[in-house]
Amino acid sequence: MDAIRAEHLKKTFGSVSAVDDVHLSVKEGEIFGFLGPNGAGKTTTIRLLTGVLTPDAGTVQINGIDIHRHPLDAKMQMGVIPENSTVYGDLSAEQNLQLSGKMYGMPRALREERINEILLRLGLSDKRRNPVRTFSKGMKQRVSIACAIIHRPQVLFLDEPTSGLDVQSRRLVIETIHDMNEQGSTIFLTTHNIEEANTLCQKVCIINKGKIVAQDSPERLKKMFDTTQSVEVSFDRTVTRDLFAVEGILRAEPCGDKWRLYTDNPDLVLKYLVGRAERESLGITSLSTSGPSLEEAFVQITECV
Repeated sequence: MDAIRAEHLKKTFGSVSAVDDVHLSVKEGEIFGFLGPNGAGKTTTIRLLTGVLTPDAGTVQINGIDIHRHPLDAKMQMGVIPENSTVYGDLSAEQNLQLSGKMYGMPRALREERINEILLRLGLSDKRRNPVRTFSKGMKQRVSIACAIIHRPQVLFLDEPTSGLDVQSRRLVIETIHDMNEQGSTIFLTTHNIEEANTLCQKVCIINKGKIVAQDSPERLKKMFDTTQSVEVSFDRTVTRDLFAVEGILRAEPCGDKWRLYTDNPDLVLKYLVGRAERESLGITSLSTSGPSLEEAFVQITECV
């Protein structure tokens, strides 16, 4: 059975068609990535899937339950982490969790057990009685996640969960996603971080201008554009873009202290770089090749629509 299923989903705001005949199916136990440019319809779609908005047309089922006919039953199946934290600033982390647990009908003993477990996992045990308004953005996001997973939801929706977080908070969020998935939760993840989707998700769906334009595994999407590969190189001194204006290099982009070279013939490019470095007494400090990237596939797919 599909954990999430949407058919013919539509939503307009005035003359703007934010979601246009969207079909989605997410298998039980999947980590499903939902990508798209700004304004593509990601947040509107997730609000339709979670029952925050009512569609103009179409249906949504969560574990087989129609969310608009039986909203309470469907919402008891899910946890939702919105893009912006919705926790109560005047309450402590522990109080926010108590409130969330009560809303899901959890008995007190189970609430206490889960609160202790989650606060420890998310590194908030020593701040459990502090008002959330005193927390950093990363810590507030951790509390938001804790409130969403306290009842061990079967389906977990995350809207840009790592946006703007520090490295430690981001790692904790990623670890929590993995933990919840290993415990059986289906994960629906919207993100702007293409690499995050590539490493986390078994399936990726791309929306653009309200329409689904691609849906497959990250590897299959990348292979749609397998003529473009990349070579990354760095030298022991600064070089200019002119060095890469040769046959075989389609595009050259600076990438930190390296250059990323896009090519359909990596063998030719590698031989050129080694020969050029030897002729000009350049030291190669790093040199690597990689296949097509999900980012490249994402850019090409969304530019085609």
